[in-house]
Amino acid sequence: MLSKKFYEVIQQEGVVSVTSWGNDDKPNVRCTWNSYLRIMEDERILAPIAGFTSVQGDVVKNDQVILTLGSREVEGFNNYQGTGFLIEGRARFTDSGNEFEQMKAEFPFMNKLLEVTVESTKQLL
Repeated sequence: MLSKKFYEVIQQEGVVSVTSWGNDDKPNVRCTWNSYLRIMEDERILAPIAGFTSVQGDVVKNDQVILTLGSREVEGFNNYQGTGFLIEGRARFTDSGNEFEQMKAEFPFMNKLLEVTVESTKQLL
C-alpha cells in the first residue's frame, strides 16, 4: 500500500501532521517530523511521541487518524516540485514492549509510541 514515492518522501525532512477527533468532532492536530517515522515490515507507521495528550484522548474514543506529510525535494505528479501524501488509518499509543524500547533507544525524549495501521494512502501532488 505504501508506494516507492512515499518512501522517497520520508527520506527527506518535512512536517507530518497527525489529525484526530473524539466524540465531539472537534479535530486535534499535532505535528512531528518525517525523520522520526519508522515503517515496519507490515507497513505500520511508528512515531516517537512526547506530548500529544489531546490526540491520545481522542484515540481512546475514536482510533481513526489522518496523517499528512510531504517534501519539496521529491518530484510529484506532472514534474511538480514536491509531493505529499494523505494517510488514513487506525492509531494506538503504547508505552511498553519491544518496539517501544527500540524507539526509546533512538529517541530518548519520547514517553509514548504512536502506531498507525494504514488503511489508505493517496498521493496529493
